[in-house]
This record gives sequence, structure tokens and C-alpha cells, in this order.
Amino acid sequence: MQKNVVPTKSDWKISSQTLKANEKIPIAIFIKDKSNKPITKFDTVHEKLMHLIIVSKDLSYFSHIHPQYKGNGEFNITTTFPAGGDYQLIAEVTPHGAGDNSVEKHWLHIAGPVPATVPLVPDRSLTKVVDGLKVTLAFDHIMTDMNLNMTFTLRDAATNKPINNLQPYLGAMGHAVAISKDLKTYLHIHPLTVTGKGPKVTFMTYFPKKGVYKIWGQFQYENRVIVAPFVVNVPEM
Repeated sequence: MQKNVVPTKSDWKISSQTLKANEKIPIAIFIKDKSNKPITKFDTVHEKLMHLIIVSKDLSYFSHIHPQYKGNGEFNITTTFPAGGDYQLIAEVTPHGAGDNSVEKHWLHIAGPVPATVPLVPDRSLTKVVDGLKVTLAFDHIMTDMNLNMTFTLRDAATNKPINNLQPYLGAMGHAVAISKDLKTYLHIHPLTVTGKGPKVTFMTYFPKKGVYKIWGQFQYENRVIVAPFVVNVPEM
């Protein structure tokens, strides 16, 4: 649960008249305080001043990128979108001295062919092969309104040998993002410890409400970032 969050507001400016799939789109994000004055100082969190998560409305697309700070509360980035449709952009910043990060959200509609919606249903198996790795997700328990541990175990998909040489990714042994099916609940989760190189990476989190969530685990292995997606149902306590 977030504590001591500094209230923020945001303005989003898109430097393009037409927003089309697979075309570069410059985006400027202005972070302000509750009085609409620019916030000028931010704390570095996991090596970055801003983390920007982009997901499609059906949560089939996921991107984790990092705008550059230009000063006076302005962050800039140029990115592309893979297809037409609606996307939610989620910016995380920590104003200097705050106890936790602030979250600002924005919707964009991208022109172009819209792929068929991918139904979001809980996975029958929490083991998947991603980019040559076999990734298993497990929980000590899973329900709302209480802390829980979730553990990713990584093995070589061909040999089943444990992966013991994970590399740090953004100052941690992994990152995880969880978003509810209705896109109203957003969680950015970090491992319990910063040490270790696998095969297990454990995160502690808290689901505030019941429902279906999509979880993306991110890990760096052999100089590439592995993104392992899972869909789970979180029941009430």
C-alpha cells in the first residue's frame, strides 16, 4: 500500500496531428502539484525519474519505457504503438521527499486497424515458456486485503536447468506490474530483496479488490529483458 504520496496533476501533450499505428509519436508529460504549479525535483527510483507503462485496453499489449526529464516538470519521449485502438498510459514519478510514487494516467486513441480483442481469462497453468525460459508463477496465498508473496521461478526451457545468472534490471532482480481487468487498479511491484541471481524471485504485494488481473514479470537474462505475462483471479478474503 502506498504511503505519504504527494498529490500530483498532469498535462499530456502530443506533438502530432494524427496518431497512427507504427508511426513515431512524441509525447510530453507535465507533472504539477495540486495548485497546478510545475514540480521541479524528483527522486530517482530504480534508476529512473519516471517509469511509463503503456497497455492496450484489452491488456494484450504491454510496454515499460522511461521518458527523459527536461526540467520544470516536463518529461519527453517518442514511442510507437503496434496497432490501432485505445491505450492507457501510466506514468510513475516520485516528487522529491515523497514517501512513495505518484501515478498519473492518460488515454490515447491510435488510428489504424484494430486487432480482435483478446479475452482476459485466468490462466489454467501458471507455467509459460517465454524467449527460451520456462517461467512459473506461484503464490503463498492469493486473496484481497492482505499482503501476499508471489514467486517467479525461471528455468532453461530446453534443459529445465535453473537460471542462476539473472542480471539486475533497473536496479533490482526483477520488476512486476499488475493491472485489473477494468484497468482501474494498477500495481508496480519490486522484489523483497535486491540480492540473488535466480532461479526464484519473490515479490510481496497487496490486491485491494477482487477480480481478474494481468501480471507481467520482467527479468534481465543474457542482456535481454524477458517479459512473462500471467492472468490470475483474485478472490475476496
